[in-house]
Amino acid sequence: MVYISSWQEYQEAAEALYEKSPNSTRYCVKWRQSADGAGKLVLKITDNTTCLKFKTHSSVFLNRFDALNLTLMQKMQNRRPGQASTTLTPSASIASQIPASASSQTAVSEAPSTPVPGGPAGGGVKKKKPKKKK
Repeated sequence: MVYISSWQEYQEAAEALYEKSPNSTRYCVKWRQSADGAGKLVLKITDNTTCLKFKTHSSVFLNRFDALNLTLMQKMQNRRPGQASTTLTPSASIASQIPASASSQTAVSEAPSTPVPGGPAGGGVKKKKPKKKK
C-alpha cells in the first residue's frame, strides 16, 4: 500500500484497475478533519491484490476528485461519459412506450396508479416548544 503522489498517475491507475477486475474492485473515500481546521482527503481503490492510495490536504483536488468519482460511477453503471441520464415525467415515459397508432384515451388509461416521487416533499410535524416552568 503505497501512496501515489501524482494525481494523473492515480486517476489512470484507478481506472485501469477497475477495468481489469470490475467485480472485485472496491473504492473507498475518507475525509479526516484535523484540529487546525485543515482536512485530509484519502482515496483508496483495491481489488484484493493491488491497492492504490492517494492523499491530499489541498482543496484544489476536489474538482479532480469529483471528476474521478463521476467517471468511476459511470463505469460501474455501464454508461458512456456522453450518455446523460434524463428524467422523464410519468406521462412522457408512458407516451414513449405506446405506439403512435394508439389513441390518447389509451395513454390516459394506462397511467400508473402509484404516486411518483419527485413532487413537493410532504410536510413534517412541527415540534411543540416545551412549556416554561414557573
